[in-house]
Amino acid sequence: MKITGVDVWALDLPLNRPYSLSGGRLRFERLDSTLVRLTTDEGLIGWGEGCPWGSTYLPAFARGIRAGIEELAPAVLGLDPRRTDVVYRAMSVALPGHPYVKSPIDMACWDIAAQAAGLPLCDLLGGRTEGSVRLHSSIPSGSPDELMAEIDLARAEGYTFHSAKVGADVDADIERMRFLDSRMESGEEVTFDANRAWLPAEAVAALNATTELNRVVEQPCETLDQHLQVRRLVRQPLAIDESLQTMGDLLRIIETGACEVVGLKIGRVGGLTVARRMRDLCMEAGIRMNIEDTGGTTLQATAAVHLAQATPEPFRRATWLCVEHLTVDPIEGGARNDGSGRANAPAEPGLGTRPDIDGLGEPMASHRPQ
Repeated sequence: MKITGVDVWALDLPLNRPYSLSGGRLRFERLDSTLVRLTTDEGLIGWGEGCPWGSTYLPAFARGIRAGIEELAPAVLGLDPRRTDVVYRAMSVALPGHPYVKSPIDMACWDIAAQAAGLPLCDLLGGRTEGSVRLHSSIPSGSPDELMAEIDLARAEGYTFHSAKVGADVDADIERMRFLDSRMESGEEVTFDANRAWLPAEAVAALNATTELNRVVEQPCETLDQHLQVRRLVRQPLAIDESLQTMGDLLRIIETGACEVVGLKIGRVGGLTVARRMRDLCMEAGIRMNIEDTGGTTLQATAAVHLAQATPEPFRRATWLCVEHLTVDPIEGGARNDGSGRANAPAEPGLGTRPDIDGLGEPMASHRPQ
C-alpha cells in the first residue's frame, strides 16, 4: 500500500462564546483548523486534523501547519501509511522539529492502518479497555459567579469533572479556588488550571494559602524550571500541560518528580505515534494523564478518545472535547458526550468518523507524486 495523495482543507471554527484563559490575558473567539486527507493506491482513505488553540497559546499556528505540509507531502508520498514509525521518521528528516505540523498526517496514517487491520483505532493503540472515557469540562476565566455559571451549564450536559481557569492575581485566585471547591457536589472533581499565568512567587503564595483544598493545580508557571521551583515549596498535587512537548520533557518530569498528572495533548507532542510512546512511559512512572488535544472538531477529539480508551484506569484521568465549544462541526459520527459526561471510542475500523466531504468543498492544496 502506498500514499498517493495528500489533500488539505482550512476550517474556520467560531466558538459559541468568547473564551478566556490565563487570567484573561489570552482570549479567543474562533479557531483555525486544518484537515488532511491521505489517499492510497488500495482505495483506503485516512483523515487527520491539526488545530492549535489560536496563535498565542503555544509556539504553533494554523498557517504553519499548512505551510509545513507542503514540505512534508513529498516525503510521505509513496510510503506505506501502515508503517507509522517509518512515515514519522521520514517526516522528521524532511522537517526537523515542528511536531504539531506532523500530527495530522500521522493521525491519518493511523486511521488507514486501523482500517487495513479491520480494527477500531483504540485496538491498534493498545486495545480497548473496559468502561467509557470520562470527560472534563473546560471553564473559562471569570469571576467566581461567572465560573459557577459555566460549571452549571456543564453539569446540565452531564459533566462531573471540571477544569477551571484561574491565574488572574493571587488574592482573586485564592477566592476563586475556595469558592469553587466549596460548591463541588459529591462525586465531582475540579482542577485549577493557571495556564502559565503565575510567577513562581505568586504560585507559591496562592497554593500555600489553599493547601486545605487538595485539588490538582495545573501548569502554574511558564516554564518547567519555574514549575520545579514551585514543586519544592507546595504540597498540592500538580499537573504539567504546556511544558510537556517532547519525550525529553517527559523524561525530565519523571526524573525530577515534577508532577502527579500530565496533560498529554496529541497535536502538541507531534501526533499519535509520539503520544502513544509518552502514554506508555507515563504508565511505567505512575503518572496519570488527561489525554486530549489542543482544539478542533470531532475528528481530532475522536482520536484523543481512542488513545484514552486504550489506556487503562486509573491512568486515564479525563479527556476534553473542544467540539462542544464550537458553532460548527462538519464531521459525521465520532466520539461524543453520551449525556453523562463520558464518551466511547467508535467501534468501526479506523477513527470511525469522517468529514462531510460535500460540505468541505474543494481542498485548498493537493499534493500528488511528480
